[in-house]
Amino acid sequence: TEIKLCNFSRPHMRAFHCSWWSFFIAFFIWFAIAPLLDEVRQTLSLDKKQIWTSSIASVAGTIFMRFVNGPLCDKYGARIPMALILIIASIPTALTGLVNTSTGLAVLRLFIGIGGSTFVMCQYWTSRMFTKEVVGTANALVGGWGNLGGGVTQLVMGSVLFPLFKLGMSPETAWRSVCCIPAVVAAATGVTILFISDDAPKGNYKEMKKNGTMPDVSAAASFRTGFLNINTWLLFIQYACCFGVELTMNNAAALYFKWKFKLSTESAAAIASIFGWMN
Repeated sequence: TEIKLCNFSRPHMRAFHCSWWSFFIAFFIWFAIAPLLDEVRQTLSLDKKQIWTSSIASVAGTIFMRFVNGPLCDKYGARIPMALILIIASIPTALTGLVNTSTGLAVLRLFIGIGGSTFVMCQYWTSRMFTKEVVGTANALVGGWGNLGGGVTQLVMGSVLFPLFKLGMSPETAWRSVCCIPAVVAAATGVTILFISDDAPKGNYKEMKKNGTMPDVSAAASFRTGFLNINTWLLFIQYACCFGVELTMNNAAALYFKWKFKLSTESAAAIASIFGWMN
C-alpha cells in the first residue's frame, strides 16, 4: 500500500525496481541504433526510404509480441517473460555490426523490436504487486522511467559511446561495435531478474500453483477474453495514437536534426534525446 522509492526489499519494491529497469534497458536497446542511422546509411549506401523501412520493421516486432506477452503474463507472471524477452532481444542487438544490406537492417531491427513489448510485463508486474490505492502511481513511475530509455540511449549511444569508440577506430567500425555494450547489459539484466525478484507478493506463480494459492490459467482463454472486450480496443486506439508519436520521434529525431541542420551525429543525438527525457 506504500511506494518506498529508496527501498529494494522483496517482494514489492524489488519487483518495482526490476520492472522499470528492465523496461528501461529494453527501450535502450530498441533505439540504440537510432542516433547512428545516418552512419549506417552512409556505410551501406542506403536511401532514406530504406532507413524508414527499417524503423517501421522495428515497430512491427513489438506489436506482435505485445499480443503474445499479455496472455503469457497471466499464465506465468511477468518475471519470466521479461527475462526471456531481454535475453532474446539482446542477441540481434549484439549482431548489429554484421549488417550489410537494407534487408538485413530491417530484419535485425524487427527482432530487436520485440524488446519494446516489455512494456506489457512492466505494467503487469507492478499491477500485481501493489494495491489499488497506489497501483496507478506505481504504473506511472515504472512506465515513465522505462520509457526514459528511449531518450537516454540517444545521448549515451550517439553522443558518448560512439565518439569514444571513434577515438580508436573508424566511424564504420565504431557503429558496428558500439551496440555490443547495451546488448551485454540487457542480457545480464534478463538473467539477474530471474533470480532476485518475485512474480507476486506471495511468491512465484509456479510455487503458488503447486500449493493451491493460485489457479492455473489458460493463456489462450486469457487472450480470447481480452480480445473480445470492447474496452480493450478503445484503449488500443488511444495508446496507438500517443505511443505511435513517441516511437516516430525516437526513430526520426536524430536523423531530422542531422539532415535538416547539418549537425554532427553527436550533436543531433544530444538534441534528439531531449524528447525522450520528457518521460
